[in-house]
Amino acid sequence: MDFKKFLPWIIIAVVVFAGYSWVKGINNTAVTLGQDVEQSWGDVQTAYQRRNDLIGNLVNTVKGAADFEKSTLTAVIEARAKATQTTIDPTNITPEQLAAFNSAQSGVSSSLSRLLVTVEKYPDLKANENFLKLQDELASTENQILTARTRFNEAAKPYNVHIKTFPNSLFAGMFGFKEKAYFNAVEGADKPVEVKF
Repeated sequence: MDFKKFLPWIIIAVVVFAGYSWVKGINNTAVTLGQDVEQSWGDVQTAYQRRNDLIGNLVNTVKGAADFEKSTLTAVIEARAKATQTTIDPTNITPEQLAAFNSAQSGVSSSLSRLLVTVEKYPDLKANENFLKLQDELASTENQILTARTRFNEAAKPYNVHIKTFPNSLFAGMFGFKEKAYFNAVEGADKPVEVKF
């Protein structure tokens, strides 16, 4: 058997197999990292869902105070409804979608802050055990939201680095992998908070 006759075919087979393994590695790593991003996104949604559930209970508790400002409650209810209508496909999170989601959630945070400030005028409500418990749970949930958003960004970074570095970037687009957006601070968060006494 003449080994030299088959040597070019063996070399071609080795090169093809090596190329296939390399491209497969790029794809499979991107899939794995993409799944980490989707899982982190699920954690973000879970934290926001917990806040929305608590807000519903908080609103019902506050409604019990008969003379409580209805406009403040209405603002919270409307912001919560808008936030629950803003949905994102975790496989294709674009900066525009994330900005819309962030804006809707910021509206909830803002109206909820106004509600909690307004409650200060109602001593009976401030002493209500259910209200106090809900207020503590909301504070805890806000910390969970911050943690979930941070972990989402931490999961998005290795995915984005993987698909954007050369030579992976040559194949990532062909396989349909797109850059994932990051959570950023809400607009105006860089300005100092005005405190009035």
